[in-house]
Amino acid sequence: MSTTLLIELLDRIHRPLVPLLGALLLNGCSTLDYYSQLARGQLDLLRSRQSVQALIDDPSQDAGLRRRLAEAQEARAFASAKLGLPDNGSYRVYADIHRPYVVWNLFATEEFSLQPETHCFPIAGCVAYRGYYQLGRARGAAALLREQGLDTWVGGVEAYSTLGWFDDPILNTMLRRNDDRLAALIFHELAHQRLYVPGDTAFNESFASFVEREGLRQWRASRGLGPLDEEAAERRDALTRLVLDTRERLESLYARDLPAERMRRAKAAEFERLRRDYREVRDRQWGGSSTFDTWVEGPLNNAKLLPFGLYDQWVPAFARLFHEAGGSWPGFYERARELGQLPLAERAQALESLMAKR
Repeated sequence: MSTTLLIELLDRIHRPLVPLLGALLLNGCSTLDYYSQLARGQLDLLRSRQSVQALIDDPSQDAGLRRRLAEAQEARAFASAKLGLPDNGSYRVYADIHRPYVVWNLFATEEFSLQPETHCFPIAGCVAYRGYYQLGRARGAAALLREQGLDTWVGGVEAYSTLGWFDDPILNTMLRRNDDRLAALIFHELAHQRLYVPGDTAFNESFASFVEREGLRQWRASRGLGPLDEEAAERRDALTRLVLDTRERLESLYARDLPAERMRRAKAAEFERLRRDYREVRDRQWGGSSTFDTWVEGPLNNAKLLPFGLYDQWVPAFARLFHEAGGSWPGFYERARELGQLPLAERAQALESLMAKR
C-alpha cells in the first residue's frame, strides 16, 4: 500500500497539467528538436493504441489485464452516463508503451526564486514545465539548465490529457493504480476535456480534482461501497501542508537583500527543517511509515516544490459550487464554465468568495 501511495503522490504532483499538443504548433530552429520529440512521442503513443473491448474479448490476452480493463470500462461508462463527462473514444483504447512513465516533466526555477520557468503554447497556454518522452532527454535538458545556475527537478508521469484532440488511451503506466484510483484518474482526465481554461493551472487542476473526488465517491456508492479509507489522503495532504509552509518561508527569505552565500545557507536550513518536520509527523502520527521517505530525504530544491498545491487550491470552492448547483452535474459545469470565462483576477476573487462560504 505504501508503494501505491508514493506512486500516486509522485504522479499527482508531476502529471502534465495541460496537453502537449499545443507545442506541436510552434516552430523555430532553436527549439525544433524539442518539438520534434513531442511529435514523435505522441505519434508513437497513438500508433500503440488497441481497442479495449477487443482485448477484453481475446482469451489469449493476460487474464489480469482483461479484468483490469473490464473494470476500467465500467468506470468509463459511468463517467459519461452519471457524471456528465465526454462520451468519446478516450479511455476506450489501450496502449502498452513498455516504459514506466509516459513522459517526464522538467521543472526549473532561479536559485533564489519559487517562480517557475514558464513555457507558453497556443492551445494550452503557459505552463511551468517541459515534457519529454525520453528520460535521457529530460535529464540532459536539466543538466544544461543547472549549468546556468537554475534549480531543476524531473518527475515521471503516468498519464496526460490531450483535451479531446485525440482518443486518450488507458496506458500500462496507469495500471499500477488499484481499481478505484484508476477510475479516479479517468474521471480527472475526462474533466479536463469537459472544461479547460488556458493559462490557469490552479483552476483547471482544482476543477478536475473535485470531479475526480466526487466522481469516485458516487462511483463507489453506485456499487454499494462505502467511503474510501481517508488515511492515505490525510498523509498526502499533511506532506503537502509541510511543503507549502516551507515555500512560504522560502518566499520570505528570497525577498530579503542578503549576500548569495548567506542566502544559500539559509535556503539549505529551510530544506533541513522540512525534513525534520516531516520526520516528526511521520514518527508521531503515522507510526513511522516510510511512504514518503525517498521523496523527502532525496535532494530538495525550489523546482521540486513547484507542483505542490496546484491540484488542491480551489477544490473547496468547487465543492461549494457543486452544493449550490444542488448536486446537479450539468448545473455545476455551467457555473464552472461561467467562472472560467471571467478575467483571471475576477475569477480568483469569485473562487475566494466560494471558499469563504464553507
